[in-house]
Amino acid sequence: MFLQGICCDYLLFRHLDEGVPPEAIRIRQEVALGAGAFADIEVRAGQAPPYFVEVDVGYSPERLLQSVRRKYGAPVPATDGAARVVVAADGDALGDRPALERSLRKALRPGLALEIWDQHHMLQLLGKRFGVPLGALGEDDLLALRDAVDHTKGIHAFGDGFANDPLQAALLWHLAFWRVRRLREAGRSLPGSILPPGLCRDVVVVMADFCSYSSYVRDTRDEAVSRRALTAFASRTRHRIVNDSGMLYQFLGDSVVGLFGVPEAPPRYLERAVECARALVDIGSSIAVEWQRQIDQIQPAAGVHVSMALGDLQVLPLRPLSRTHMGVIGDSINLAHRLNTAAGCDEIVVSNTLYQRLPDTLREQFQELPPVEAKNIGRIRAWKLGPRRAPVEL
Repeated sequence: MFLQGICCDYLLFRHLDEGVPPEAIRIRQEVALGAGAFADIEVRAGQAPPYFVEVDVGYSPERLLQSVRRKYGAPVPATDGAARVVVAADGDALGDRPALERSLRKALRPGLALEIWDQHHMLQLLGKRFGVPLGALGEDDLLALRDAVDHTKGIHAFGDGFANDPLQAALLWHLAFWRVRRLREAGRSLPGSILPPGLCRDVVVVMADFCSYSSYVRDTRDEAVSRRALTAFASRTRHRIVNDSGMLYQFLGDSVVGLFGVPEAPPRYLERAVECARALVDIGSSIAVEWQRQIDQIQPAAGVHVSMALGDLQVLPLRPLSRTHMGVIGDSINLAHRLNTAAGCDEIVVSNTLYQRLPDTLREQFQELPPVEAKNIGRIRAWKLGPRRAPVEL
């Protein structure tokens, strides 16, 4: 999980170094390829063909081959136009490397090239880009790497003024580092001006809630399994929200809330919010499938409920004279909570106001729901976007 996130950071910086604008770099985790099959990482950078990265450190040769064949052995729409698959693995899997490479190439569908990063090469790439010597994947090495990655993000966002003070750290938690830089370049030069108190109009609220969460926890004997699943959910949903130009607002237990249009609306932010919602569906399904593999009882659902609402939000400090701890209030927050109960697993339910603002090509994919009875709000007109794939069988 850690290495997958770090590889996402490396790939983003790699394409930034090549001169690709951050808005044109799309790095997605847990991309649905088929029933129960998810790519670790999909990378789209500018006009170049997309490619996939599988972080398979700790796999046996047999498990590695099985995983690659299951995900990339047959043509599927999700891999159309893709150039290659990068497999990052360690020595345990790459013992007889020539033989394994031949087997992996044979396992890939026609048109997909293979690139292998062994542990030495991967550590060399990460260490060189982030300026930290890496000789192994021990805990101390990984913690040093994380600190180096966070420092690199801070320098990119704030330049020589990066001091990693509480306000800068908070901004880098809620917003993508490259978006902080964009906001500074647009005139919000001081950290305190990036997320000021005030009214933000036409903000999209996106809420994803884990399906049957209580059932999963109740039926999981090993608490470490539950913790890993929730950490993966938090890490991957945050990465997706902030890198889609959104703001990670908060986690509420097994739910995540993102805001699109705070502190200001970037181009195509409505479409990016819907794209993000669809990606959260894939992330939730992938985590549920992995969780199910580690417990005995068959769970009633796999994935997340997603809701979206559009409205004005007031941004306010949560303590006097603070810019470090900021909150938001507005009817759209409550509406998103109410609409979430109307969404089935793997479904996205949006408010009518948001639906009417979407482009025609997106609106035609929705179907109208019967009026939603929203507590303390009233009867709400809403629209549903169903799953683009068959439900995952547990």
